[in-house]
Amino acid sequence: MTERKKQATVYPLRMPSSLKQAVREVSRRDGTSINQFVNTAVAEKLSAMRTAEFFAERGSQADIEAARRLLRRRGGQPPDPSDRLDDQEV
Repeated sequence: MTERKKQATVYPLRMPSSLKQAVREVSRRDGTSINQFVNTAVAEKLSAMRTAEFFAERGSQADIEAARRLLRRRGGQPPDPSDRLDDQEV
């Protein structure tokens, strides 16, 4: 079985010099390179966007009335004594 290597591509990034200076300062404080900072920032942004898309898609499938009925239902049995927390545990 051959091991696949991660391929990196070069992308010339243009950004305002004031932004680059801010990135340089933050990455220097963090002990990372500007390249690593930008890669992490892009990955975080993609993750946030995908998370928002996931919840928007899931939310569009929600049955709001069923959720409201569930929240309005009467409770069943009281908690078992072994399920209760002592005041000291809280």
